[in-house]
Amino acid sequence: MLQQPEVNAWVVIKPDETVIIRIARSEMGQGTLTGLAQMVAEELECDWSKVTYEFPTPGQNAARNHVWGSFFTAGSQGIRGSVDLVRSGGAAARMMLIEAAARRWGVAASECSAGQGKIVHASSRRSTTFGAVASAAAKLAPPTHIPLKDPKDWKLIGKDVKRLDTPDKTQGKTIFGIDIRLPGMLYAAFSACPVNGGKIKRFDATKIATNTGVKKIVQIEDYGVAVVADSWWRAKTALDALPIEWDDGANAKVSSSSIDAVLKEGSDANDVVVGNQSGNAKAVLANAAKTFEAVYSYPYQAHATMEPMNATALFTGERCEVWCSTQNGDAALAVVAQAAGLRPERCDVHKTFLGGGFGRRSSSQDYVRQAVLIAKQMPGIPIKMLWSREEDMTHDWYHPITQCKMIAGFDKDNNLIAIHYRISGQSIFASIGPTQIRNGLDPVTFSGFSAGGNEDAFGYTIPNLLVDYAMRNPHLHSGFWRGVTINHNAIFIECFMDELASHAGIDALEFRRKLMGNHPKHLAVLNAAAERGGWGKPAPAGIFRGLAQAMVFGSYVAACAEVSVVGNNVKVHRIVAATDPGYAVNPGQIERQVAGSFVYGLTGLFLGGITVKDGKVEQQNFDSYDMMRIRQMPKVETVLMPSGGFWGGVGEPTICVAAPAVLNAIAAATGKRYRTFPLQAQGLSLV
Repeated sequence: MLQQPEVNAWVVIKPDETVIIRIARSEMGQGTLTGLAQMVAEELECDWSKVTYEFPTPGQNAARNHVWGSFFTAGSQGIRGSVDLVRSGGAAARMMLIEAAARRWGVAASECSAGQGKIVHASSRRSTTFGAVASAAAKLAPPTHIPLKDPKDWKLIGKDVKRLDTPDKTQGKTIFGIDIRLPGMLYAAFSACPVNGGKIKRFDATKIATNTGVKKIVQIEDYGVAVVADSWWRAKTALDALPIEWDDGANAKVSSSSIDAVLKEGSDANDVVVGNQSGNAKAVLANAAKTFEAVYSYPYQAHATMEPMNATALFTGERCEVWCSTQNGDAALAVVAQAAGLRPERCDVHKTFLGGGFGRRSSSQDYVRQAVLIAKQMPGIPIKMLWSREEDMTHDWYHPITQCKMIAGFDKDNNLIAIHYRISGQSIFASIGPTQIRNGLDPVTFSGFSAGGNEDAFGYTIPNLLVDYAMRNPHLHSGFWRGVTINHNAIFIECFMDELASHAGIDALEFRRKLMGNHPKHLAVLNAAAERGGWGKPAPAGIFRGLAQAMVFGSYVAACAEVSVVGNNVKVHRIVAATDPGYAVNPGQIERQVAGSFVYGLTGLFLGGITVKDGKVEQQNFDSYDMMRIRQMPKVETVLMPSGGFWGGVGEPTICVAAPAVLNAIAAATGKRYRTFPLQAQGLSLV
């Protein structure tokens, strides 16, 4: 429940001076909660040591004309997508508090000022606290004109303040979706057909109906079965013993090799859409003095969140409420209403902290729907539905599988004159939002390849450039995955650029610089990473360096990696990362996000990889889908260089430069190019 009374929708101030800031976006470890609170508190002029938080619900948001804006937290939008809205909320609350104090003193509000949770009337030397006037302020009409601070006047934004959620997390007090407990709650274990698109043929509920603790066996539409019991383990044990006969359907014939063949066919197909084009790349390539070609392949990858998919639903017939970890509260609410068969105003979603999101809890709310469908079979009883790790890994919405065939052309003087990038792979929006595809073009596919814009842009000027796409959609669902398609696109762009530099006999940094004169912000972060990384200076014996850069999610990022290779063992010693996000709300948190993104990026490069046999995902748990260990983590140095004037993302951009920088360093060390991933499948081990 929301604290009352409020000064406005964003701010509650208690008589003891506690400042409660409401946070609409989801917190999944990335620090969005603290960053948003900093922006509200900056304009509010409160005492940061008094700040805490609470989460409104999407139902409350809808009832109040969406006063809190979007509840969607993905694409590094958590902070930059809320900048003006949350700052205005804090500024409006400050203005109302000042007005309340001024009225009490009988003076003009313009004669008063606020700071550190106090209001001062300088000429009379009177002062009061926010808590003393909060109740009166809450009764005032909100201001219609709300000026915001100039960045030069910021006191809190740009400071490395401690995270608000850390104390409770370190003490085990934080409530994640998996932690929800409600009176009279029962537990559900769920299983879907192991082949995506398959159906239930039949099952024999009588075999487990009398098992200890079992309350109900429920079929979920035509593809899944749930067992409800008085504990999750009893539900799961009974479900494992339930005889289920599946109809796998035509997808049972799909394998990794058949998917690979489909993607290879797309590499030379004619049914393509163009994402970026200048000049006439095909014609120039046909007459180039020299050409160079490479094909890279990137696999499906699972999200592997620490907290498996789960949701707790209470359906009464008149109302339906759900408690869950979600990155998209608005979408979750819509799913609840649709599954419950109720109007949205009769439903709500109570967002908890997320034990990992990485896009999985934004791409689909399938687990929310399943919980509601189970709860509808047992009205009035809260049902917690929890996927097993095996269910979570084999029914993910994976990072899309993709190949890229690249052809470059040089003139007789060894100048790069043309590149054709042909992407062949899965469309995310084909799975999660087909209406977003226009004329066969999924915009997410071209992340990092765009001709320009504020979100992502190709950082090189090539006289003749063609980037086109053959959409090929195998039967597995694909979805957003931390960094999304720039993870493989950055490898395609930056590793191929390195190969071209080597082919031309030019230093990798100098080769890039010649192509980046029209891209000063791209070049600035690349130069910064290279300088801090020691590029051009002798490396320690056995150490080799690699570079990469990109502009994505509104930010400019680059990396310089140092690796050593002994036999088949690769040690990543150090990665220097340069980041220009425009504005930096919490520099220390940005550094931690950069390091955390490299964990995800290097795990994907060396260890990630979902394979398919007989239509089924072969990886079932962490014994076959490994995670990077602490001992394998390189030293990370962050060069934060906010240039101002724009708001870029932080949580997702830097992940994409880790893999190509490391791959380029491996090539420098071994003379060999690896173009198919994960690297463990190529015999390389991360040590």
